[in-house]
Amino acid sequence: MSESPEAGIDGATRVFVDHRELLFAIVYNMLGSVADTDDVLQETWLSWQGRADRSPLEGITNPRAYLVRIAVNHALARRAAITRRRETYVGPWLPEPLLDEPSPADSADDRTLRAESVSLAMLVVLESLTPLERAVFVLNEVFGYPHTEIAEVIDRSPAAVRQLAHRAREHVHARRPLYRAHPRVRRQATERFVEAALGGDIAALMEILAPDVTVWTDGGGKARPAGLRPVHGRDKAARLFAGYATRRATHLDIRYRRVNGDDSAVIFEGESPYAVMVMDLTPDGEQVSDVYIVTNPEKLTHLRRDEDAEEPEGEHA
Repeated sequence: MSESPEAGIDGATRVFVDHRELLFAIVYNMLGSVADTDDVLQETWLSWQGRADRSPLEGITNPRAYLVRIAVNHALARRAAITRRRETYVGPWLPEPLLDEPSPADSADDRTLRAESVSLAMLVVLESLTPLERAVFVLNEVFGYPHTEIAEVIDRSPAAVRQLAHRAREHVHARRPLYRAHPRVRRQATERFVEAALGGDIAALMEILAPDVTVWTDGGGKARPAGLRPVHGRDKAARLFAGYATRRATHLDIRYRRVNGDDSAVIFEGESPYAVMVMDLTPDGEQVSDVYIVTNPEKLTHLRRDEDAEEPEGEHA
């Protein structure tokens, strides 16, 4: 169904605002960075506004598709800058955590779109795809765009899009099981792990950590302690967390929030965000297979210690 935007800048603004959450969700899943996503949306707005200045918007029969195409192509261009930054990044790089906390004024559609952000663990896997493969995977697998529409967005043939989709899907499914634990199981496992890790309980850690667990700590060279390489294996991981607990001199406030769709721990030191800890579970949901810890302060600037931000227990039943 075609849409009929009002002419002029006021109409252009209204159309852009109506689609902003969709654009944010698509671009964030392509880039894994809130800051870069905001920049891309600003570039998208400027392109859209420029189009409105040059000619009436009535000529655009599908503003949603038009805006998605602009945003996706700006995001693809942004990947080059992100890749250059990654080459000099200190230690492991993890996506910027995104809290699932839309404002009360957001519509039901906005809340649904915010929930479309894939898990942090999946974003790590998506980093290994080419930019085009990732764009196709996000549009097709996450947002349900058919290959014919994606072909128009990225200016490729439907056959080329099908090949990109096939390669991306095979790669992702080989590295990322389709199984996802029940939210209640995730919540319980997360709380058990955080209590053991921050309490330095090695016996409890040895029980909850999978034998081949991997711990990824992203401090970006700006936070300590943060290892320069991932830590592999249950023994090393347990010692790592025991060391964290021993060195921790100040009081840390733990808040359980949903981050990228998963129950996670957001840790504050006073009013300032200290770390985000996201756990990935084994298929049986009994043990932690991966731990992702973001301590780089530049990736935590959008987090706030809100007394009312914790979800009620009923949300996890």
